[in-house]
Amino acid sequence: MSVRNLEHLFAPRSVAVIGASLTPRSVGATVLRNVLAAGFKGPVYPVNPKYDTLCGLRTYPDAAALPEAPDLAIICTPAATVPRIVRQLGEAGTRAAIILSAGLDDDKQRDAHGRTLKQAALDAARPYVLRLLGPNCVGLLVPGIGLNASFAHADALPGRIAFVSQSGGMVTAVLDWARSRGIGFSKFISLGESADVDFGDLLDYLASDADTSAILLYMEDVRHARKFMSAARAAARSKPVLVLKAGRMPEGARAAASHTGALAGADDVYDAAIRRAGMLRVLTTEDMFSAVETLAHARTRGGDRLAIMTNGGGPGVMAADALGAAGGTLPALSAATLASLDAVLPPTWSRANPVDIIGDAPVQRYLDTLRVLLADPDNDAVLFIHAPTAIVPSAEIARAVAPMAKGASRNVLGCWLGGDAVAEARRIFSAEGIPSYDTPEEAVNAFMQIAQYRRNQDLLMQVPPALRVNDEGGRAIAAGVVRAVLAEGRTILTEPEAKRVLDAYGIPVVQTRTAADVEAAVKEAEAIGYPVAVKILSPDITHKSDVGGVALDLDSGEAVRSAATRMLHRLAELKPGARLDGLTVQSMARRPQAHELIVGVATDPVFGPVILFGQGGVAVEVTADHAVGLPPLNAVLARDMVSRTRVARLLAGYRNRPPADIDAIVRVLMQVSQLAADIPELAELDINPLLADSDGVIALDARIRVALADQSASSLDRLAIRPYPAELEEQVAWNGETLTLRPIRPEDGPAHLEFFGALTPDDVRYRMFVRVRELQPSQLARFTQIDYDREMAFIATRPLPGGGEQTIGVARVVADPDNIQAEFAVTVRSDLKGHGLGRVLMEKLIAYCRARGTREIVGEALPQNTRVIKLVRKLGFAVTPNPAEDSVHLSLPLD
Repeated sequence: MSVRNLEHLFAPRSVAVIGASLTPRSVGATVLRNVLAAGFKGPVYPVNPKYDTLCGLRTYPDAAALPEAPDLAIICTPAATVPRIVRQLGEAGTRAAIILSAGLDDDKQRDAHGRTLKQAALDAARPYVLRLLGPNCVGLLVPGIGLNASFAHADALPGRIAFVSQSGGMVTAVLDWARSRGIGFSKFISLGESADVDFGDLLDYLASDADTSAILLYMEDVRHARKFMSAARAAARSKPVLVLKAGRMPEGARAAASHTGALAGADDVYDAAIRRAGMLRVLTTEDMFSAVETLAHARTRGGDRLAIMTNGGGPGVMAADALGAAGGTLPALSAATLASLDAVLPPTWSRANPVDIIGDAPVQRYLDTLRVLLADPDNDAVLFIHAPTAIVPSAEIARAVAPMAKGASRNVLGCWLGGDAVAEARRIFSAEGIPSYDTPEEAVNAFMQIAQYRRNQDLLMQVPPALRVNDEGGRAIAAGVVRAVLAEGRTILTEPEAKRVLDAYGIPVVQTRTAADVEAAVKEAEAIGYPVAVKILSPDITHKSDVGGVALDLDSGEAVRSAATRMLHRLAELKPGARLDGLTVQSMARRPQAHELIVGVATDPVFGPVILFGQGGVAVEVTADHAVGLPPLNAVLARDMVSRTRVARLLAGYRNRPPADIDAIVRVLMQVSQLAADIPELAELDINPLLADSDGVIALDARIRVALADQSASSLDRLAIRPYPAELEEQVAWNGETLTLRPIRPEDGPAHLEFFGALTPDDVRYRMFVRVRELQPSQLARFTQIDYDREMAFIATRPLPGGGEQTIGVARVVADPDNIQAEFAVTVRSDLKGHGLGRVLMEKLIAYCRARGTREIVGEALPQNTRVIKLVRKLGFAVTPNPAEDSVHLSLPLD
């Protein structure tokens, strides 16, 4: 739903325990005991008709008998009673409830209307916007206010980490694990079955929670992909979000009509979604909390190049091995760095990375070496490894090195090997905010977490345009082919049809012709020119090579005739019932140095279309070298997909084999991404092999499966991430000029800074309600990197004489997730006021909200902002003074 009324869940003033009890080991008794023992300051109301008092508190027979509507109700009663209790609470005015009861989704227990008890509870809550956590959950804990609304076996320590789990078992296990290590929480939440409150709602709430500095998720599945991705992307912009996703091991390839459908497993897709949202995936509970600590102190500099300094060769080698295994880079030392280190280290030093400064190193040698490595532009971080010696106490080294490490512009990670001898040194580093680890492997793992997190944050900033990589004519051709196939009752396109679709989107394909029989194949081969390849054309054969249905390098008519005859005989023997539509003949692509790649599309049941790239060929499922990404893609995202495969190293060139044309591969990925967005009927696509070499790319074979699409929804609704809405761009005449009105894009950042700089201090205060001298990077990102599914910012731009655009006005609106109310703001460059630009922007904004079905536009203005107040009055807004807030409320009903 949204964040509406979640404040009653996390900051209630009163709590009711429905089903409270004295029965030993019952949920009702445990919850009441936990609520009272945790120190909650507000009234607590036990509810159970069997008791007059419980734990010294007056007890009420039912929710309707309570003296006031509790802010939060905890329901611990049998499943059949829950819908009635929810309705009573809603009628009384309660706005949040935790349903601990299980069994509400049992098909055998339905109400008089045939609904499951879960649906009946949701229907009972909806008229009152009563938010439900659960059912079948452990509850929640908010240590900062002494709230333990759970049946967990232990309380949580206070802290600044929010933990959200779908698994009740993980809730209690992590709670116990964290208490033993002194780790505290701002919120500790068990989601249960997420009938109402889900990951998306909680991410939205926790993103703006001042008590939370990091968010940890234990995830088993996501049900509303668009909502989850929007919320996750917003939260990850403001604080670290880490995900421990269950179910990493594949359960076996799915039945699919393509390699892509089999390879793009659910875990790969979740991995792609987590990466695209700017979150970090970890593999263990310990990694999760370790990463929180690491990221809390990490510098913004990314990259995977690590310089290692050590006072012992063995630990340095261990760190280098761990780095290589994790896919990091051990950069070579430049000549300048070698010379600088030669000047401060003894002749026996390693003269390579890892930098072994020798076990007898005094304090000054540590300082000199670290200073040189921090000045080296070829590394992104320095790992400091120390094993205790009798020469210099470890604590003395730590005290000397910590100020330099703390003040460095890049990350310095410490690794203090040993126990008591280095305990003080480790404490000194930790006190200065320098992350320290017990082993080289732990330190390298932490470094790679930083590198991956920064990469994911970079991907988060990408908002790909929905710009056509082909013209509308090409799109119409592809859509026409698909419609014709579906009209015939088919779901699999023939190879020529599939290649026609790819060609329409500008993807190079090898020339292919269709032949009805063997002799026709010979004629087509002569027309194309030898050598040729011949393949069977059958809707019943998924992989032609499995039945000997492919013949290559045929250089004469007789060779074509012989090969075609043999493959038809084999087909009849191996697949006697298979339909045969004829043969295809295509020119042989003679590219001896080309790499075989696969590019494809699969449809995930949760996240919709996903793009796959990797090493191709007949053994594609065996090599399993692939990367998965969510559309829409731009060049940065497509290049990242390529870089995450092993074949990327081969594509970079080696020995006498030149590099492949990566730009051409990237274009194909973007074109396929556009195809997936444009054609809602596209279910699966394989381009395998896509040959790639230094001269470009060409698709040798293609397979496409289609299915009827939901005509009631927009084709873009299938995508987990909404692309840049190019369809909202328009040209308008204003004040003798032609302006462009369009949604804002991330690349508008520099122009937006210039726009902000052109505002007077009063105009800034009118917009932001406080005086702000300059925009911080985080504020600029928030203004320009928006999620088009839940907010919109239209900017007015005009061309600059030397090229580029100048931003001269912006109108912004943010809707609640239910699209009931949207809050607006409008700002015009200070020196251009009074010419009607604000009205142009507001009319654009109002039309957009009407088209989306928004019910009301609202806003707040300072009373001194008379221009905006006058403008919105003319547009039909109601203007209501709000003296308590020293502001004016503005509202425009749209329904």
